[in-house]
Amino acid sequence: MRGSPVLTRPVSPVTVVGVAVCASDPVTEFGVKTLLGADPRVKVLAEDEFALAEVIVVAEAGTARGVLPLLREVRAAARSKPLPRCVVVTDSFRADAVVAAIDCGMAALLPSSRITGDALVRTILAVLNGDGVFPSWLQAQLLDQLETIRRDVLEPRGFTLSGLSVRERDVLRMLSEGHSTEEIATGLNYSESTVKNVVNEVTARHGLRNRAHAVAFALRAGLI
Repeated sequence: MRGSPVLTRPVSPVTVVGVAVCASDPVTEFGVKTLLGADPRVKVLAEDEFALAEVIVVAEAGTARGVLPLLREVRAAARSKPLPRCVVVTDSFRADAVVAAIDCGMAALLPSSRITGDALVRTILAVLNGDGVFPSWLQAQLLDQLETIRRDVLEPRGFTLSGLSVRERDVLRMLSEGHSTEEIATGLNYSESTVKNVVNEVTARHGLRNRAHAVAFALRAGLI
């Protein structure tokens, strides 16, 4: 007797991520490449393929002398837009370098002493998806540094962490409430030309079309 046909689900294609691995120590570099090479979700790129990297892994013993220069060097070789995000693997990360490292593309930090291939690949996939992966102590340090930047650098110059100045935010808020240029000028004690200049500066800086577009941009971004 013929049996019933066996139904099988179509197999979803596996996404293979092109990963550049960089380390100043060849032994460390070999170890990271070996961990990644065993996983079919990752393709470890040769040095002449670094321009194709979707994610960069930087493994280093230190930060100031090692990680930051490597981050800058490897990202400079990439051709993708936006530039690939980076996973840093180290046990010697300096907390005071977190803002500089993020500015260089760091999106995740993993301890090298306890790293496993699966944990590294899962972090790479998370970073590729736009996530950040940081230990709690580093998140706290980042918040402290951002607060210091806001208080000591931005606020004295009239700016905020949002990228808008206090004046720009006030003008856009009143625009969103339906006020005219004259009403905004009166409410904020500015001249009408100042209000117009503020709006023009925001639209030019962010590539916006008009006042309505500027208000929509600020609302969507949660800036007002």
